[in-house]
Amino acid sequence: MLEDLKEQPKDKILELMDLFRADPRAQKVDLGVGVYRNAEGLTPVMRAVKEAERRLWEAEDTKSYTGLLGDPAYGAAMRDLVLGDAVDAARVAAAATPGGTGAVRQALELVRMSAPEATVWVSSPTWPNHLTIVKYLGMPLREYRYFDNDTRAVDFAGMMDDLAGVKPGDVVLLHGCCHNPTGANLTLPEWAEVAALLLRTGATPLIDIAYQGFGDGLDADAAGVRLIARELPEALIAASCSKNFGIYRERAGVLMGVAPTAAAQPAVEGTLAFLNRQNYSFPPDHGTRLVTMILTDPALRADWEAELEEVRLGMLDLREALADELRELTGSDRFGFLAQHRGMFSRLGATPEQVLKMRQDNGIYMVGDSRLNIAGLNSNSIPILAQAIVDAGV
Repeated sequence: MLEDLKEQPKDKILELMDLFRADPRAQKVDLGVGVYRNAEGLTPVMRAVKEAERRLWEAEDTKSYTGLLGDPAYGAAMRDLVLGDAVDAARVAAAATPGGTGAVRQALELVRMSAPEATVWVSSPTWPNHLTIVKYLGMPLREYRYFDNDTRAVDFAGMMDDLAGVKPGDVVLLHGCCHNPTGANLTLPEWAEVAALLLRTGATPLIDIAYQGFGDGLDADAAGVRLIARELPEALIAASCSKNFGIYRERAGVLMGVAPTAAAQPAVEGTLAFLNRQNYSFPPDHGTRLVTMILTDPALRADWEAELEEVRLGMLDLREALADELRELTGSDRFGFLAQHRGMFSRLGATPEQVLKMRQDNGIYMVGDSRLNIAGLNSNSIPILAQAIVDAGV
């Protein structure tokens, strides 16, 4: 049996990481992997996380299982962080998952159980794992226009035109904020139009929010998610704590199902517990417990929010600096979109050939579709990248 297995395609980002490590040049710049890094190139442990871990180490007296859905306090804390008071808490079922990826996978498993013929609509482009999971599960898949490669902004007219074709029971996958890979976000009025379209067509939203707090702030980044949850009878929301708490390796995610009524919530909750049992039984607890401690302790939460704001503003400064450097080199504002995008990523609009030229000539490593990780930059690498972009003719 095992000898009949075929080699699977390599993940392009992981392959890029290998190429970067093998490059002997001292001035090489890694803008590929989607991990936050500070100016020294490190992904630091946040102060509140360190303190929560210290307290947990002193107080924890067991490593026994939690429930199939994880600690209920975690689900409640994440519900409040993401949804605020947008919906009645009694309508929300929550299940801890291994990271945001686990939440997306469980959401799609739930859709397949409930409506096996449902088409999943994803933005073009989207995070590659969205596509691979949908395809692996054998679910019908369609893409909707999202990013205009000429303006480097949301093609909202194209998006709405494509989504007019969704059918009742279809699922529309949306990025809650800081769109990956483009960095181009919907405005709140556009979110309202999307909500109206979903309500009119009878489609169900699946919102992936992996970067809350990295764009315009914790509440602003969740505004579109809250609007959707408030206006529609049901929604699925996959959230990740990897980025905004800096606990990538702890795999802390959550899947929330907003049921039409409080009476329907137990069936959603029971289904989430069933799916967890089938896939991995009990979800990881360490990272989720740290998140719960931070979100429910006023001092820890205040320190976490302050540090997260430093991270957010630092990325905005990097965006402004890169846009300014390119404005100086080109004498134009055609790269001004970099300062308008939000989150860790932007898509330059470069061709694969131009991306390859920047890697070969300047040691600039970014994904072939020209997605670059803004958080991989610092004051020293910004001029290098800007000159490489100009030399490549982007």
